Amino acid sequence: MTDKNVELYYEEQKRIKDEIERKHGKTTKQLYVEREKRARDATELRTPDRVPLSLNADPANYTNIRRSAAYYDPIGWKRAVRDVTVTFEPDMCNAGLPMPGAALETLGVTNRLWPGGPLPPDYEYQVEEKEFLKEEEYDIFLTDPTDFMIRYYWPRMYTAMAPLAKLPPLGTMFSGFEGLTVVLSTPEFAQAAAAIAEAGNETREFRKTIGDSYGELAELGFPPFSQLGIGGIGGAPFDTFSSSIRGMKGSMLDMYRQPEKLLRACDMILDRRIARAVPATPENRGRRVGMPLWRGDKVFMSDKQFEKFYWPGLKRALQATIDLGYVPIPFFEARFGDRLERLLELPKGKIIASVEDVDTATAREILKGHTCVLARGPFSLRLASPGEIADYYKGIFDKYGKGGGLMLNIRLPDKASNEAIQWMLNSIREHCRY
Repeated sequence: MTDKNVELYYEEQKRIKDEIERKHGKTTKQLYVEREKRARDATELRTPDRVPLSLNADPANYTNIRRSAAYYDPIGWKRAVRDVTVTFEPDMCNAGLPMPGAALETLGVTNRLWPGGPLPPDYEYQVEEKEFLKEEEYDIFLTDPTDFMIRYYWPRMYTAMAPLAKLPPLGTMFSGFEGLTVVLSTPEFAQAAAAIAEAGNETREFRKTIGDSYGELAELGFPPFSQLGIGGIGGAPFDTFSSSIRGMKGSMLDMYRQPEKLLRACDMILDRRIARAVPATPENRGRRVGMPLWRGDKVFMSDKQFEKFYWPGLKRALQATIDLGYVPIPFFEARFGDRLERLLELPKGKIIASVEDVDTATAREILKGHTCVLARGPFSLRLASPGEIADYYKGIFDKYGKGGGLMLNIRLPDKASNEAIQWMLNSIREHCRY
């Protein structure tokens, strides 16, 4: 990435800001305040001027960028995200989750597949679950999780970190560090150290170029929809443990074979997150925080299992996020149905429940007057026409929009002109007014 490309990007930023202000006859700061007020009114169960909109949009579909840009071309990715945001003007924007592909390659990541790396440039990012914690290793994890991460987890997740598996137990190295120097000075550890240094340089450069993407979009008048990980609490600890540590098969078996250890592991993860969590600063109070959820739906576990293994951790995570001054957005990524009633146990007007289309009616019936609902459209809308998509979301508003407390996440069509999409969004905005 050349300095000239970066310089050009920021020259464009100033020009685009001026164009937005001429178009709207308002400063971008005024536009930001208007959009953020609309979102907060809906969140806090007041009636806004209209329903706030966010977008489900892949920048690769509406610009000349490929999906691999999110991993190998940070300025190209930032420019594409900015172009989509400025062109379609959502009330809340999304800068995506760009990652340094070169660093992932250098470290030899084993559980993730990304475009431009293991996958072709236009494929979508994938996660391949692995059993990083074996069933007989619970006691190691629960007794000394740091030792487990260094000697078991990292060597299994990253091929470049394989030599770490040869280290002795670190929690009992009371006699001094010098005994480790014999192991650490071997060629394979030198190779691992070189990989760490190379990945660190690649990550540092990538992050420097990406910069504050959300801040730059805010300069143009667009508040962030949500930012994953802000504050440090995360979502349901069962999701983290079952997907990233034990694997789905292992965690499901553990619900029957060693349930108490499974619960202790989930509690430990959340306890540590809460202990290290960062409260919102005065200027960040009310910032929205995304929480993807996937293992607590009716396909993965029974009601009894949900009550025992999933909901207690999720409830604590949601409440802790609220207590820190943020607004959690739990993304219920499947049919949760009447399990959404559990949100009534949490404070009113402090959460945005993001639900699949199959749960929109249930969510509004259960949560209306207590929790804002973000209604997402079905994946099939990607193949629909702009007119069909507009009709779908207008129907959602007509059925469930009365009284406020509703947001819409607009799924854009994969194949339509930008002009047709702009017409579609304007049609939805005009229809969904109070």
